[in-house]
Amino acid sequence: MLYDVIIIGNGPAGLTAAIYGMRAGLKTLVLSDNPMSGGQIATTYEVDNYPGLPKISGMELGDKFEEHAKALGAEFQQGSVSEIEDRGDYKVLHTDGGELETKTVIISIGADHRKLGVPGEKELTGMGVSYCATCDGAFFRNKEVAVVGGGDVALEDAIFLSRFASKVYLIHRRDEFRGAAVLQDQVRANEKIEIIYDTVVDEVVGKMSVEALQLSNKKTGEKTTLPLQGVFMAVGTDPNVEGMAGLPEQDARGYLIAGEDCATSIPGIYAAGDVRTKQLRQVITAAADGANAITSIEKYLNGQK
Repeated sequence: MLYDVIIIGNGPAGLTAAIYGMRAGLKTLVLSDNPMSGGQIATTYEVDNYPGLPKISGMELGDKFEEHAKALGAEFQQGSVSEIEDRGDYKVLHTDGGELETKTVIISIGADHRKLGVPGEKELTGMGVSYCATCDGAFFRNKEVAVVGGGDVALEDAIFLSRFASKVYLIHRRDEFRGAAVLQDQVRANEKIEIIYDTVVDEVVGKMSVEALQLSNKKTGEKTTLPLQGVFMAVGTDPNVEGMAGLPEQDARGYLIAGEDCATSIPGIYAAGDVRTKQLRQVITAAADGANAITSIEKYLNGQK
């Protein structure tokens, strides 16, 4: 069976692509090794920045995306892809369930936030541990929070969170930041932000929610406990590209190089959502990518005929 498009990944980008693909009359398959749709948002307790659906749980939002795609007739299949083979006019996906043939491919396998890997981090994710300040910052109004990191994202997160939180601790393992000088100046001038240099997080403490951080000073060895209600990890993200061969051109960090049209270095292969090079990685931008990718595919397929 030859599909018009196979979408690898069932997050917001992939599911939106499925919706637009079916509306465009394309034979569409969504392929993912994760039985739960939604990508990263599936583990988000509450999403409050997707237009028209305030305070919806991430799992419910993911379900709504999937239900919409299925209602239009999109096919779904569980499986992992080891290689995308380009055969010119069509592509072959090598999966753990066999080979699949398609005229075009959308890679929407997302990215994952880097973890500190300390005790309590995983257990309290969604209960005070967050990886997205713009997603969750408003939930910490008048509370004390920390941001862990030293790059642009960490500095921007600290500034953003200071609009809501009563106090923001910016914890960095070095004695100077890597972020832009203008951001450093803004952080230092912000009375709500307290910088803690040369320090690492040993443990996130809490039962039902975050209650404190256990910290160690790397230079002195001193250990302290910092009471607070939330912690935002800003130590980077990595695209979920490991273990897949035949990928299009990537940047130095592994993200698939593609613009707003989602076209990659290989004709007929498109990248959508968090896995592609882009400024902002949010549900709404991922959904937009899914729509753009299908629009590009329509033009590509029309050009073949």
